[in-house]
Amino acid sequence: MPPRPSSEKTLTVLGSTGSIGRNTLDVAGRFPDRYPIHALAAHTNVELLASQIERHRPAVAVAFDPKAAERLRDLKPNGGHTTVLSGMEGLLEAATDARVDHVVAGIVGAIGMRPAYAAIEAGKEISLANKEALVLAGELMLSRAEETGSRVLPLDSEHNAVFQCLNGHNPLRASAGSPEPGSMGGSRVERIVLTASGGAFRDRPLDTFADITREEALAHPNWAMGPKITVDSATMMNKGLEVIEARWLFGLPPERIGVLVHRQSIVHALVEFVDGSVLAQLGLPDMRTPIACCLAYPERLPMDLPRLNLAEVGRLEFEPVDEARYPVFFLALEALKAGGGRPAALNGANEAVVEAYLAGAFPFTGIAAILKQAMARLDKEAQSGALPPFVARIATVDDAVAADRHGRDLAARLIAESKS
Repeated sequence: MPPRPSSEKTLTVLGSTGSIGRNTLDVAGRFPDRYPIHALAAHTNVELLASQIERHRPAVAVAFDPKAAERLRDLKPNGGHTTVLSGMEGLLEAATDARVDHVVAGIVGAIGMRPAYAAIEAGKEISLANKEALVLAGELMLSRAEETGSRVLPLDSEHNAVFQCLNGHNPLRASAGSPEPGSMGGSRVERIVLTASGGAFRDRPLDTFADITREEALAHPNWAMGPKITVDSATMMNKGLEVIEARWLFGLPPERIGVLVHRQSIVHALVEFVDGSVLAQLGLPDMRTPIACCLAYPERLPMDLPRLNLAEVGRLEFEPVDEARYPVFFLALEALKAGGGRPAALNGANEAVVEAYLAGAFPFTGIAAILKQAMARLDKEAQSGALPPFVARIATVDDAVAADRHGRDLAARLIAESKS
């Protein structure tokens, strides 16, 4: 057998049927000898998962839902040569297998945190697209990565943009050889600025927000994403969660992380250094670019993608975040400043509220209203000494899951109260 190329990485793709997963397989499929697929994992989209198995021939496939796993076994994709697993055990096995070099963590929601943490504990290189993993347990996960030597590469377009701007400046908190973990490794960064599209309602009159329909909330002006994150973009909760992520990824305090609304989605992030220099990463809104960056790091892949033409773009506009239009974004900043498990609890509450909104339980304005109530209840619990210890401090993955569940349960009660 010929020697394995030093640049080859065997992949596990968690969330392979979602947007991140599909784009990852598009990139990997362009370089099949360089990025062989060991495992694919999805929830219930058996038909798409089966077609992915036929194309990429992984050794393992995981359908999280047991009934979906049975259907997948019956289909016998790849001639039945792919082992089909299910449940959290299946995800953990796919994320930690000794044959895997690189894990793409693209599962949406808190469910994706455990396999991402397991990959870190196993010392894997990981492309992290699961926001909740760092929102729920960012300090815990990045500290563990430093201990195991796991390299956590940010896959979100904005964090990946910061990472690219910092390349050559000891960019990652958990990067090997960083002399001062958690302090940007002496990179002399003044602040970082993430950009936001502003979502579907950046220009809509505020006095019409109560009339927003579900279909309007799911019509993102720049990106094609799943329903939950599209709603989070409209409220800018997604950007609040990204600030929390950035705080742990890059080791900066919240006051040194800014956000600007940038409707063209061409500039993905900016980094200002202490000498006044500002670097920005620009590109067309295409997730294959940050995915390729992570898979090939520290190299670059020759990608045949549409190229940015600034003359055609013409204008690059930037605006501050309007608190009246995006109150949920500022709730996320409050949770970050409160610390402990508050971000995890807010994340759980937001998941419950968005699910209820998408099911037609209340109008769009109800998202912010219920989340404000949830944060106020958490403040009262803290003041009275009734805040659960796992919300006060995240010491384990179980604490993070419990804090997320506490927020979800709190939101569910508030939703029920709003209907009574």
